[in-house]
Amino acid sequence: MNKTVVVAPYKGRKRAKMTKSRKNSAANRGGGLLLRAARLAWRGALAPYSNFKVGAALRTGDGAIITGCNIENAIYSLSLCAERVALFKALSEGHKHFTSIAIVADTEDSITPCGACRQLLWEFGGNVEVISGNLKKELDRRQLERLLPYPFDNQQLQGANRH
Repeated sequence: MNKTVVVAPYKGRKRAKMTKSRKNSAANRGGGLLLRAARLAWRGALAPYSNFKVGAALRTGDGAIITGCNIENAIYSLSLCAERVALFKALSEGHKHFTSIAIVADTEDSITPCGACRQLLWEFGGNVEVISGNLKKELDRRQLERLLPYPFDNQQLQGANRH
């Protein structure tokens, strides 16, 4: 039985569908499908202030792909990064296990998640693979522990003195 994964279902855009057999091909396990989904998400980014659009695609433990894009607000602290949008969507849909995330922007050099996104990815995903790309190709991949070598997590809270 082929399982269909719907990628980047944005209003007014055609949905890209991937069957289980194509999803499990070597190229897609390597991040090709994930980067493609992040590029589709990039199109939906709302970045009127910075003009720096970012798309993200998060792969869940069961192989589903959840996308997100950055959304800016005139009050910068209310803006959301693409990685957080994808993560919060996934969590709100009941996903609890994650294996990798792809992040793309229209840049020559690779980009990485900001500190807040790194912390949230660690908290909810652990040492996920982070794949960075631009609108044309993959640029870099590494495990999250290389980007966040000393994360704050529940282990620190368990060791805290409680008064």
